[in-house]
Amino acid sequence: MTNNLLQTIQSPFDLRKLPKSKLPLLTSELRQFIINAVATKEGHLGASLGVAELTVALHYVFNTPEDLLVWDVGHQAYGHKILTGRRDLFHTNRRLDGISGFPKRDESEYDTFGVGHSSTAISAALGMAIAAQLQGHSHKQHIAVVGDASIASGMAFEALNHAGVSDTNLLVILNDNAIGIDPSVGALKNYLTQVNLDGTPDTDTLFEALNFNYSGPIDGHDISVLIDELERLKTVPGPKLLHVITKKGKGLRQAEEDQVKYHAPGKFNAETGELLPKSTKAQPPKFQDVFGKTLVELASENKHIVGITPAMPTGSSLKFMMEAFPDRAFDVGIAEQHAVTFAAGLATQGMTVYCNIYATFLQRAYDQLIHDVCLQKLPVIFCLDRAGLVGEDGATHHGIFDLAFLRCIPNLIVFAPRNELELRNILFTAQLGLGLPIAIRYPRGRGHILEWKQPFKKIEIGKAHLLKEGNQIAIISIGTIATNVSEAIKSIEETSEIIIAHYDIRFLKPLDEIVLHKIFSRYKKIVTVEDGVKKGGLGSAIVEFAAENAYTHPIKILGIPDDFPEHGTVEELQELAGISINKIRQEIYRLI
Repeated sequence: MTNNLLQTIQSPFDLRKLPKSKLPLLTSELRQFIINAVATKEGHLGASLGVAELTVALHYVFNTPEDLLVWDVGHQAYGHKILTGRRDLFHTNRRLDGISGFPKRDESEYDTFGVGHSSTAISAALGMAIAAQLQGHSHKQHIAVVGDASIASGMAFEALNHAGVSDTNLLVILNDNAIGIDPSVGALKNYLTQVNLDGTPDTDTLFEALNFNYSGPIDGHDISVLIDELERLKTVPGPKLLHVITKKGKGLRQAEEDQVKYHAPGKFNAETGELLPKSTKAQPPKFQDVFGKTLVELASENKHIVGITPAMPTGSSLKFMMEAFPDRAFDVGIAEQHAVTFAAGLATQGMTVYCNIYATFLQRAYDQLIHDVCLQKLPVIFCLDRAGLVGEDGATHHGIFDLAFLRCIPNLIVFAPRNELELRNILFTAQLGLGLPIAIRYPRGRGHILEWKQPFKKIEIGKAHLLKEGNQIAIISIGTIATNVSEAIKSIEETSEIIIAHYDIRFLKPLDEIVLHKIFSRYKKIVTVEDGVKKGGLGSAIVEFAAENAYTHPIKILGIPDDFPEHGTVEELQELAGISINKIRQEIYRLI
C-alpha cells in the first residue's frame, strides 16, 4: 500500500483539513506504515495497531496541541508520533540519538507528558486540567488514554477518586482490549468483560459511582462512531469516561491471534506477518528463563514456594511456574505496591515467596519494600529482572538505580549474580532460609553458559569471589558487568607486564570486609565497575569502607554518570557511560 494520503500529513492541522470520508483510508495507511517500520526496525507493534482509529479520531476532533492529550504507558503512541511531525524521523525510533519509543516532553509539544511505566495518565491529565482552571483556560480539553490493564492499578484509581470530585474538563478514554503485555487479570477485568457482553451496563456503573459521566462501550475501530462520540463529549462538562473496545494487533492477522508475542515481536515480514527465522545454533539461556525454570525445579521439591509478578508473567518467565503450579503463582496485575505487601503477608505465614519485579518497576513500591518487608525482617526473595542498562526502551526502563536505593535499607541482602550458574544457585540458597529479605538483580537478555542446568550449590552469604590475582591494580565488579571487565583485563595483559586482579564482590550488602581488607593491603590502586549509577552504588560503598578504615588508596569509580541514559543498544550505552570493554581498558591504561 502506498502512503499517499499519510504523506500529506505533517501535523494534526493537516489531518483536520481532510473530509471525514478520507479518514478510513488514512487509518489504513497509518497502520501499514507502523507495520512496515516495526518489521525492519523492531519496537512495540500490537498496541499501536489497536489504536490506529482512536489516534486519528483524537487528533481530528481535538485541537491538539492546545488541547492536551496524555497517553498512558506509551506503547500505543506510534501512530500519535507519526501524525505529529515525526513520520520522516520514525526510522530512527528507539535508535541512539533518534526519537524515543515513548512520548517524551522535550521531543515534541504534542507529547504533553513523558511516560514509560503505566497508570500515570489520569493523574497527569487531571493536574493539567486543574492548572487550566486556575489559569483561566477553561476552554482547553484534557484527554487521558488508559488501557484496561493500566486502569486497574492503585494510582489510576487514586486519580479517578480525585477527579470525580473535581469540576474539570477531563476525558478519560478507557481503551479496553483485555490485554496489557500479557492478558489482563483481576476482578475489574471480569467486570469490564461483563459490561462488553451486556452491551450497556446498569446505570449505577463503577465509574458513575466515582462521579464520572460514563459512555460506551463503543467500537474503537469504527472511526465515524468514535468521532461522533468525541464531538459530543467535548460539550459535556465535568469528568467523563468513554469506554472504547479495541483489538490489540488490529490489521495484522498474526498480531491479532498472538497478542503476547506480537506486543514487541522483533523483526518480521511486513507482507506476510511471519516472524523472521532465528538462528538454529544453540544459544545460552535468557536470565529470565534461568529464573523461571529454576523456580519450577525448586517448587517441585518445596511446597512452600510461591511466585508473584505484577503483570509480567511472560517477561519475567514466571509463566513456567504458572503453568506448572497455577495455585502457587500469581499475576497481580499492574500493582507493584500490592505485589510487595502481598508477598510480605504470605511470608508472615511461612511461605517462601519469590517476588519477580523489573528493577525499574520496584521503584514504585519503595515504601512497601522498606516498611512492609525490611522493617519486619520478612524473608521475601525479590528477583529483579532487567537490571542495568536495558537498551532501546530508554530512560524510563533502565534498571540503574536499584543498587543505590537498595543498599541504604537495613535488613536487606543485595546480590548480583555474575552468570547463569550464580543466579541458579542463589535462587536455591534463598529458599533454604536466610532469615532476611534478599534482592537478586540480573539483566535483560542472554548469558554465556550453555550448560547452565548443573547441580545446585549453596552460596555463602556475604562472600566475594577472587576471579584473578594481580600485582598492582585490583578491579572490583558486581554482576554481569564482570564480563566486560575480564575482556578489558585480557586485552591489556596481552600487551603489558601489568597483571590486574579482578574480584567479583557479588554481595553489595553485606560486603565481604575480609576480602576488602586483603585488597586494600595488597594493591595500590582500586577500580570499581558497576552497571548502576555511580552515586550510592558499589563504588560509593567501597569509598565508605576505605574512609571508615583509614585507607587512602586512589579509587576510580566506573558506572552510570549522574544523568538519565537515553535509548540505544546496550553496547552503545555502555560505551557512553564508560563501562564498555573499550572504556574500562582506557581507564586502566590511565591508571597504569
